Amino acid sequence: MAHSRKWYALYTKPRWEKKVHQSLLEKGFNSYCPMNKVRRKWSDRFKVVNEPLFKSYVFVQSADADQPALRTTGGVVNFVYWNGKPAIVKNEEIDIIRKFLNEYDCLEAVPVNISEQQHIKFTRGVFMDAEGIVTRVNKNKVQVMLTSLGYKLIATVNRTEVEPLAK
Repeated sequence: MAHSRKWYALYTKPRWEKKVHQSLLEKGFNSYCPMNKVRRKWSDRFKVVNEPLFKSYVFVQSADADQPALRTTGGVVNFVYWNGKPAIVKNEEIDIIRKFLNEYDCLEAVPVNISEQQHIKFTRGVFMDAEGIVTRVNKNKVQVMLTSLGYKLIATVNRTEVEPLAK
């Protein structure tokens, strides 16, 4: 029943990503800890080292029934949550991370910030491709003002439905 298994992001103790990854493999889970080749300077030389691309994150493919066993793995703090449930990571996103790491060295993972007064574009839904201005940011929701009609329409939408516009 491999199709019922989904990728989840686990939040780990700081600097425990490799240990958690190894523990999950030993328990028989399909685990992925994306490692990034980074050039570090020592006092006398430079050295290329492998370090986790996402600090305190490990990805694991499992069934819903395996969640208690994952939570009790040493070094795991909890699942990464989105909208009150453990966040599911798409297979395609895991594949993209793998391809990116195979192609490039010294990557940087930077979270996308959405802030008030920022110009955005809707990426899905009935307003897809429409532009607006963020008027309020809550935990997982943003209020967006649409001004294209000469009226101020304010919609509260999920953060995943908008993306920042380039300046």
